[in-house]
Amino acid sequence: MRLSELTEALGAKQVAGDPTQAIEGVSSVEAASATHLVFAEDATSAARALVSNAGAVVLRRGCVETYPTGKGIVETEQPRLWFARAAKMLAPPLSRSSIHSTAVIGANAHLDEGVSIGPCAVIDDGASVGAGTRIEAGAVIGDGVQIGRDCRIYPRVVLYPGVTLGNRVIVHAGAVLGADGFGYVRDAKTGRYTQFPQQGTLVIEDDVEIGANTTIDRGALRETRIGRGTKTDNLVHVGHNCEIGEDVILVTGVGISGSCTVGNGAVIAGQVGIGDHAHIGPGVILGGQAGVLSGKTVTNEGMGVKPGTVLWGTPARPLMQVLREQAVLTRLAKGKKTGNRG
Repeated sequence: MRLSELTEALGAKQVAGDPTQAIEGVSSVEAASATHLVFAEDATSAARALVSNAGAVVLRRGCVETYPTGKGIVETEQPRLWFARAAKMLAPPLSRSSIHSTAVIGANAHLDEGVSIGPCAVIDDGASVGAGTRIEAGAVIGDGVQIGRDCRIYPRVVLYPGVTLGNRVIVHAGAVLGADGFGYVRDAKTGRYTQFPQQGTLVIEDDVEIGANTTIDRGALRETRIGRGTKTDNLVHVGHNCEIGEDVILVTGVGISGSCTVGNGAVIAGQVGIGDHAHIGPGVILGGQAGVLSGKTVTNEGMGVKPGTVLWGTPARPLMQVLREQAVLTRLAKGKKTGNRG
């Protein structure tokens, strides 16, 4: 692909170099060749990129004043984002669609044009798969599952009956979507447990990406919903009846109990635990290993937390508050140690 084709498609300005420069892929600065694109976000990284072997560099406008001769230079306000979008355009095409001879497809399953089904995958009766979607080896698509266009279902994914996926959803290997929620009723007389009905649904909206070995439970009597553009890391768990907003980030080890809500744009860092019926506001950032107690509301209305506020600790509270508390504890500990010496 020519550099000019990238700039036309992605909307940036080429300020130096040959627009017909061939770009075959993206690379790190250290490994780049003359057909690679690299990026830089500040003056230091730009200096390294400009003396590399890369054929083209995308960088922030005003980052440097002069450019070397013969290297394609693209300026944009968000070079990392531009680079990521370019990488998608330059990615080698996947193999042509096909249905493997060992795949098992139910009699009433519906496959749109261009669907690819890998070895030993199972598509149950009543399932529907949209155009251009790829279902890879060993995946199991349950009865009545609805999958949109241009999705990618990696090996050994399991979609329980009744799950709905939007368009361009990516589900990585080993993920299990739509299993029963962990809901039981205890008999006060005998102490024995009976499962509360787990007959709701799970809806995954457009452009969601779900990490490997992640589990998301169906609703009990209603739906669990994952909003458009949300991304989960590997090994995340979302319980039944949860409503996760749009463009939310859930990092490795996050566990969200049942009937929680998470607002648009929230960031939940690694190993955060959220108790049942908790509510996390839009744009809230929960730092690593933070804990939100059951029923707690972490929003502007609930505890004065504005979008972009970083919370930490258990129970989760604003980071500056936590740092002040730790400073007080440190002074107390030092004072006690000094007192013991006396």
